[in-house]
Amino acid sequence: MSIVLVRHGETEWSASGKHTGVSDVPLIEAGRRVAGALRDRLAGCEFALVLSSPRERARVTAGLAGFDAPELDDDLVEVDYGDYEGLTTPEIRAERPGWSIWEHGAPGGETVDDAGRRADRVIERAVAVDGDVLVFAHGHLLRILAARWLGEPAAFGSRLLLSTGSLSELDFERERRAIALWNDTSHHP
Repeated sequence: MSIVLVRHGETEWSASGKHTGVSDVPLIEAGRRVAGALRDRLAGCEFALVLSSPRERARVTAGLAGFDAPELDDDLVEVDYGDYEGLTTPEIRAERPGWSIWEHGAPGGETVDDAGRRADRVIERAVAVDGDVLVFAHGHLLRILAARWLGEPAAFGSRLLLSTGSLSELDFERERRAIALWNDTSHHP
């Protein structure tokens, strides 16, 4: 089995670097085009389970990619940025020099280890399925999920860059968990 990961298409906030956790920000036209290009890329693939974050940007990406009825899973929501929701890293660092979500979390939000526990539940669910799994979700959460897949701490996700509208694949090399594909944007128009 493998787990195919899709980061949602671009939004106004992701384009400007604003931290977008709980806010339901829609895809911009460029994000919609990339999501639509995934339809051809994923055509012919069969999935035993298709999951999506309940956030609009992930659900719409799934629909445009040809998966109109994914199962919504609250464990796939983005990291809760709390008081830092809607702010860019430079704006946060003006008040808190050296801040990083990976090391410091967010006041009123959650830590990456909190999100890592959610990612672990998604992984448990995926490996219990007989077949491949497709997941539509968010940048930080998917990076954390990949880190946990590899048995690394959630903060290892800081080393895994992930573009909007990208495609990645978690797989096995024999019995060892591995990354088969990461941050593939070759389908971007």
